[in-house]
Amino acid sequence: MLLYRLALPALCLSLLLPLALPTQAAEPEPAPETALPQPPVRQPLPERSQEDAMALERSIPKHEQQLLQVQAGDDSFLTLWKPANSSAPSGLVIIVPGNGETADWPLAVGPLRNKLPDANWASLSLTLPDIQSTASLTRETEPESQPVTPDSSSKDASTTAKPIEQAASAGTENPGNDPVAVSTLEALSKADAERIFARIDAALAFALQQNMRSIVLLGHGTGAYWAARYLEEKQPAQIPKLIMVAAQTPAQAQPQLSQLISSLNIAQLDLFYKDKPLTREAALQRRQASKRVNGLTFNQVALTAIPGNRAAEQELLFRRIRGWLNPQPVDK
Repeated sequence: MLLYRLALPALCLSLLLPLALPTQAAEPEPAPETALPQPPVRQPLPERSQEDAMALERSIPKHEQQLLQVQAGDDSFLTLWKPANSSAPSGLVIIVPGNGETADWPLAVGPLRNKLPDANWASLSLTLPDIQSTASLTRETEPESQPVTPDSSSKDASTTAKPIEQAASAGTENPGNDPVAVSTLEALSKADAERIFARIDAALAFALQQNMRSIVLLGHGTGAYWAARYLEEKQPAQIPKLIMVAAQTPAQAQPQLSQLISSLNIAQLDLFYKDKPLTREAALQRRQASKRVNGLTFNQVALTAIPGNRAAEQELLFRRIRGWLNPQPVDK
């Protein structure tokens, strides 16, 4: 009997122990820590110039479009090409638009590229890449409505088409004495120049393929600065003439345009609008710089804007350029 009493607790424990073990095993193990989901990688947005070029591709006739490839790299870009309406053209004018402008911009660029073929000159208008050194100039400084198929004779083109670079003349934030900011700006400006020069190189190669007798580089707004800087640095023997229309030096760019033109030993035509004091002052500096160089062929013409009649204004600009490109013999 005593043995039974001693064995009973052990028997009960042996019966209860198996029931407790599953309960302990059933307790959930703590979940391992999982890594937080990574945000999706966003593809870089296309440059504004690429978006504008795609809009032109949809609106400009295909036979006027030329897709050129830069000599180094895989960069291709849209140009607008119009051969001269003549069996014996005088040459080809390569048009360099200003910052924020398209290859068919309704001020100067579009009207000239369409009118020059009737003056015995072919035209090739370029698409430039976005200027990174003036990236702080946003789309908010653009015209409220930018037509992609501009008509230089239309009222809309005269009232809504104002170059973005008018805002650029005010300049961007001054880097001041910050050496890091200055160094960054210089690097961006150098990169801008390399990309623009590569496209002008490609345009020049295309022009040489057309066997033109003469090639002229024409820049509008800040495009005049890049055209002059290209000629000053590259000095291509195939381009003996430069035309600058409403020339502007990009914000923070060095050297200044007046310094560039005084070192160019080619024929130059400088057309500017005298309505604004800053424009007149910049034109005066270019004129004075040209006088310091003996034998420099530099012609400067002051134009007057015609408010409310943009078609007449563009026609006057075209006639000035046509007269310089095709000088009439002087009667003896």
